[in-house]
Amino acid sequence: MTDAAETPGGEDYLAALAGVVAGVDSAARRIAAAQIDELRMLAAAGRLAEAQIAQRNARVQIHDMALRSIAAEVGGVMRVTDRTVQRRIGEARTLIEGFPATIEAWEQGRIVRGHAIAILETGTSLPAEVWAEFEQVAISRCEKDTPNRVRGELEILAHRMHPRSFAERHEEAAAGRCVRIVPGRDGMSDVVATVPTVIAEGIHDRLTQQARAIIDTRDERIAARGGVGVAFGEAATTHSDSDSEDAAAIVATDNRSTDQVRADVFADLLLAGTPALDDTRDTTAGPLGAIRARVQVLVPAAALTGEDDGPCDLAGRSPIDPATARTLAGGAQIWERLFHDPTTGVTVSTDSYRVPSGMRRFLQARDQHCRFPGCRVAAIRCEVDHTHDHALGGRTELSNLAHLCQRHHSMKQFTAWRVRQLQGGVLEWTSPLGRIYREDAPTPAVAFTPAAPPPPTAPAEPAPF
Repeated sequence: MTDAAETPGGEDYLAALAGVVAGVDSAARRIAAAQIDELRMLAAAGRLAEAQIAQRNARVQIHDMALRSIAAEVGGVMRVTDRTVQRRIGEARTLIEGFPATIEAWEQGRIVRGHAIAILETGTSLPAEVWAEFEQVAISRCEKDTPNRVRGELEILAHRMHPRSFAERHEEAAAGRCVRIVPGRDGMSDVVATVPTVIAEGIHDRLTQQARAIIDTRDERIAARGGVGVAFGEAATTHSDSDSEDAAAIVATDNRSTDQVRADVFADLLLAGTPALDDTRDTTAGPLGAIRARVQVLVPAAALTGEDDGPCDLAGRSPIDPATARTLAGGAQIWERLFHDPTTGVTVSTDSYRVPSGMRRFLQARDQHCRFPGCRVAAIRCEVDHTHDHALGGRTELSNLAHLCQRHHSMKQFTAWRVRQLQGGVLEWTSPLGRIYREDAPTPAVAFTPAAPPPPTAPAEPAPF
């Protein structure tokens, strides 16, 4: 690891970095003041257009013409089209007049422009009479995190505050699902599918898993097929020796990124119903067919020795009989001692470096995403990192584990950034300049609260004799 003192340039480097950070902070404040001033001027332009046709019985068309004229005038100064200016005038009026507390928090430096835009875009899905209540809660959440992270919370907050149920609005929105093509440049186009979020996440996750399997097993694929590989766009048919050599050469020179492979598999699935690279269609275990299930069984020590005939746990899903558990344990090559919370049943620590699935599920629910400040890479795409390195004595326990994406895991290892874990899953990051960034565990999107107690019943009157 690299200490701050060992950073190239030493104290001079840190002093220069401190100057850069202070300069960026100062510039950001000036930019924010200018952006707010511009919003106020645009809102004033909208009010000016409204005042021009304030006389009674003015037609909507007259107001629109006045607004177009003003937008064209302002657009000449801003060097953008009058359509763009007219749209921005509408957004400015909504933000300035409809969300005044948001503008005030932005001016005070409690939030930034990204927060204000997130509040505007999520809040306007609500009726106007709810905006003031919404923005008060939204601002308090924005003060604690970055715009990209807090947006999801604001969307959930808006859904909960909406007078119409989310299920009703989702059903209405789902009726608009569609697939469309957006032409691009250089012979490329975007295929855009508007589908329910859970479907979209599922599509992306499956494509990602398949792409990773293809990339991670390039060498194994050639060996498993006796030097024959199948790449995207190549038919999975019987090859001659010459074809085999050509196919092996294609796989050997396959340097596609995950994004590229994901796009290729996506096209294969839609055009042919199966990826061109899918050796699961025969008995040879290729990169997709080589994926094998793992079974994790939690066996109490007493059940393992035969002293207890109670049920054993199949990875938290369903109980299995102890005889089957002992049979599986007899063929196991890896043993892990786990320590459970007797109240919750959550695995809190283990002797091994590997994180058991029970702990991993708990950590995914707790962390939700990468725990470096501002990063929102989903936990399922991150690595479970030992805050205090396992090689240096750090234990595999909940109080020493957190999700970090590959980028920030590497940064923790090879730069002067430092992190320590406090109680409750709170991470405290220290930058090379000594700045402290507190990273609280995310607020759960779903929380259970105790039901209200039933109202007291009046005592029954005694029956007459």
